[in-house]
Amino acid sequence: MSSFLASTSAESVSFNDPLSGIKNDGWFPDIDVAKARAAMRLDGTVTPPRLREALVAAIISINRQLQGWQRSQQVTGYEDLESVPAPTVDGLKTIVSLYQRAVCCTAKADLIEHYRDFDTTSEGNRKTDLLDPSIGEQRRNAQWAVADIKGETRVTVELI
Repeated sequence: MSSFLASTSAESVSFNDPLSGIKNDGWFPDIDVAKARAAMRLDGTVTPPRLREALVAAIISINRQLQGWQRSQQVTGYEDLESVPAPTVDGLKTIVSLYQRAVCCTAKADLIEHYRDFDTTSEGNRKTDLLDPSIGEQRRNAQWAVADIKGETRVTVELI
């Protein structure tokens, strides 16, 4: 079973270390930075502090998007995301997997958008122009994961 959840207890990990897990709010799961890096297929170009910053921003964004849904789950009596009823795939609840996907896709979109910071030459800008569709795809995947968590239908609208 592969999961982005931090597998170490908070007592034994310094969550301020860029390489350690990111402690979440207690209701949503903590995120393992190394596993998230591997899932996003990031190389060493993205430094640990930069990755951590992107993941923290993504967690904040996704938690805010799910805030109303989270409250309704808490009122129903669920103490955390893991306790919300959902099917299990590969040993992990699908709802937890979708949360991880939303966080990682949001973080990756943010990292791709800021890729020009690494190489601002015309060749670097040309390479990042090729990544523009990927930014939209990452944001779409994050929004679909959030919609799936909420039990909402996915909507794609395109202007003609």
